[in-house]
Amino acid sequence: MTSKQRAYLKSLASNMDTILQVGKEGLSPECTASISEALAARELIKIGILQNYDGDLDELARTAAERTRSQLVQVIGRKFVLYKEGKDEKKKIILPSAGRKKEE
Repeated sequence: MTSKQRAYLKSLASNMDTILQVGKEGLSPECTASISEALAARELIKIGILQNYDGDLDELARTAAERTRSQLVQVIGRKFVLYKEGKDEKKKIILPSAGRKKEE
């Protein structure tokens, strides 16, 4: 993912509400399944981490991305954003092209 694509996803996520929350138990199999289902339906989701979770927040976000085969867009405070490109018929987000323009 390019920095331009990441910036685009961050701008989309800035107005989103958190749709899932991770508690003190961290990423249980049920929580991971819920994140996967949400990504399949929305492609881009924001997840909150409750105050009673006392582990490493960045590590939790990276683990969630790894387990759901998604990309970690950003971690801000106690929230993180994940992106997983949808299948062709369910694709909702069109990322800016990864190529660079040639200067003429």
